Amino acid sequence: MLKIAFVLFDGVTFLDFVGFYDVIYNLNQFESSKGVTWDICGLTEEITDELGMKVKVQKIRPHLADYDMVFIPGGLGTRKLRFDETFVSWLREAQDVKYKVSVCTIVTLGSSRRPAGQKSNNASKSIRSVNGVL
Repeated sequence: MLKIAFVLFDGVTFLDFVGFYDVIYNLNQFESSKGVTWDICGLTEEITDELGMKVKVQKIRPHLADYDMVFIPGGLGTRKLRFDETFVSWLREAQDVKYKVSVCTIVTLGSSRRPAGQKSNNASKSIRSVNGVL
């Protein structure tokens, strides 16, 4: 069954996280998708969103290659994270993960160098902003 890593970071927009989390949570309500599991992950034990709300993560820097899907919500924090080698190298662990899902984080994902041939569905201006890394 599907195992998902929800990657959180300081400066996240929790609305981006919770919208997708709600859908995934409800998958377990259906017989055909029961057994979907997930971990709320981050580089630190506690994450603060862009408005100051805090949440504790379940896993600190787990190996992202161990998941079937990695989800990264958006937020103003991504602007700094694309230059944070610790965070970017952590994301690169997910290079071979089958499903990579994001909300408003094309710049951060671009910094983790998506493998050739994988497509992204984001605004073209944002895609250009990563200067061909994708």
